[in-house]
Amino acid sequence: MGERPIQKKRSLLKTVPHSRSQTRESVFRCLLAALLLSSLSSSAQRGGGELPTFPNVGPGGMMTTGPDAMVLADYAQMYLDQQTRDMKRDEAEQEKRKALVDSGLVSALDLDAPNSSIQEYNRAITLMKAQKSKEATQHLQKAIARYPKFVAAHIGLGLAYLDLDDSQRAKLEFETAAQLDDKSSSSFLNLGRLSFAEKDFPSAQRYLERAASLRPQDPAILSSLVFAQNQNQQFQNALDTADRVHKLDHKGMANVHYVAAIAARSLQDSQRMERELNFLVAEDPSNALAPSVRKNLAILAHNKEVLLQAANAGTPQQTTLVSTPPRVQTFPNSDRLKAQLSALDDPDDRTCLTGNEVADAAVASAAPAPGFVPASSPSETHGWTLRKDVDQVALFFAASSHGHMVDDLDSSDIQVLDDNKPPQKIVEFAPQSKLPLRLALLIDTSGSVHDRFSFEKQAAIKFIEDVLSSSSDLAFIAGFSNQTTVTQDFTADQAQLARGIEQLANAGGTSLFDAVSSACWKLADYPDDDRVARVIVVVSDGEDNSSHTTLKQAIQTEEKTGVSVYTISTRQDVGTKTDADKVLGALAESSGGEAMFPYDALNMGSVFKELRNRIRSRYFIAYQPSDFHPDGGYRNIRIFAQKNGKKLQVRTRKGYHARLQKPD
Repeated sequence: MGERPIQKKRSLLKTVPHSRSQTRESVFRCLLAALLLSSLSSSAQRGGGELPTFPNVGPGGMMTTGPDAMVLADYAQMYLDQQTRDMKRDEAEQEKRKALVDSGLVSALDLDAPNSSIQEYNRAITLMKAQKSKEATQHLQKAIARYPKFVAAHIGLGLAYLDLDDSQRAKLEFETAAQLDDKSSSSFLNLGRLSFAEKDFPSAQRYLERAASLRPQDPAILSSLVFAQNQNQQFQNALDTADRVHKLDHKGMANVHYVAAIAARSLQDSQRMERELNFLVAEDPSNALAPSVRKNLAILAHNKEVLLQAANAGTPQQTTLVSTPPRVQTFPNSDRLKAQLSALDDPDDRTCLTGNEVADAAVASAAPAPGFVPASSPSETHGWTLRKDVDQVALFFAASSHGHMVDDLDSSDIQVLDDNKPPQKIVEFAPQSKLPLRLALLIDTSGSVHDRFSFEKQAAIKFIEDVLSSSSDLAFIAGFSNQTTVTQDFTADQAQLARGIEQLANAGGTSLFDAVSSACWKLADYPDDDRVARVIVVVSDGEDNSSHTTLKQAIQTEEKTGVSVYTISTRQDVGTKTDADKVLGALAESSGGEAMFPYDALNMGSVFKELRNRIRSRYFIAYQPSDFHPDGGYRNIRIFAQKNGKKLQVRTRKGYHARLQKPD
């Protein structure tokens, strides 16, 4: 949307007497300021106002910020024509001037801007429309130099700086405009949108609340406020503000209902979620989000039908299924999680694994090859100890090129460094696909993941069908809330495993670390006579709040038992990385696994499919390290791989603790 240069319009004033021309000029400046501020709306969003993960459907993909600029321009032209014909309405014009200022669209200070400043401003706006922001800044600086209180010029300069990726100077200009006139909603709107771009959602909400207080009937400001409130987990406030938007003319802003649906889902209000999604497709059927919304609505309808059938059948689950679960507040950045993560930085962390414990994934393969004997007592270790004359390290690794797994490597394509030295001898190298799989599928059944629980279970069933490719592959299913419950023990029967997933019930807290530790020991305890690949897949939001085991202890258990852990986050929003996200990353990456973040329940199936490929594309390697000393010390591992002269990205565990030789 563009603004019309004012030079020709001023010629309309030349035919009237001087005394009346001053009155008309003041009125015109009022309209000009309104027009210019409004015309900047698209640039405001193109610069700092583009909302992350909240795609806009306004003109050109931008969110509008008030009356359409072209409409204002046409109105200004008609208004001036009327003034030329009839100059006897000064009192009425003063009222209109006051109304524009009171609306927050126009700063009263801008009405006193001299002609020279307005001309520089006009030139700048023309340049900005031509995407010549650098040249525009020069004219805006001149406009401000001639009239430092030109609020619209400060806002325009801020937008020009945003186009030049200079957010610091842009923020300074917006703040200056706000200080000059604290009743200018455009200043606070742009500060709010700039905060969005910087992921500073609390500040964004504060600025937008100020803008909304100045223009309480502006649907664009309110829509942005809904997004900020949702990001700050003020879900009920977000729904209340969305109701205000819905009562206004908000054409082109149907996405506010998508954000409201997310807020409703967080409050586990399925009826409100369904209502908001229906609003979106009704208001904007061609919206880019419409296909996803329709799929969500279909799933909601299916779930309602399942619940109805279960209720009519009088199944034992009838009461649980029909009742509304308690609303659970999530805490992805709790003090508990911060403390767990801080403990990983303990400098003594690498010396805490001692005793007759096998190094890294010599237990990972846990094969009783020559030289290995079972641990004598579960109190010592559930892995395998090493004979004094045979020290081997065994581990799994994955190689990829630009995100694509590479599954055709030979031993000659890799280089291993153990404690910064090449191994004394490579004992074994093979694709993991040739080894039997021992899989533990752990699904978070706590109240914090209730609203996406059904999506997870369906995706998990499909994953089990795909990943168990041989009769020698075994898996077990467990759900965890305050405690871990195995609903299906080790089996190769996919139908039984699917039933185990279906039996998972949703309720309680989250004992994530306890679940991972117990699954590690269960996998290590399974009696295998050959080398196997032991893998845990965890589906959770990472918000542990009731484990007796610490994060540090869980990671130590992964090392002791040589299990690879992969985590899939159930987090639904895209934003700043939380402590819960970091917890999932720590659990996975320390074991050589990976943390995956679908950010949408509808993406869960594709993420499970990708995970299947990553697990099955790994390699197994066993070697004898050089200069090995049984001192309980930590030894780092690095693996380098290349194929056809191209370096590959390698993912494996970072190291292991050597066994500790007990004195005779």
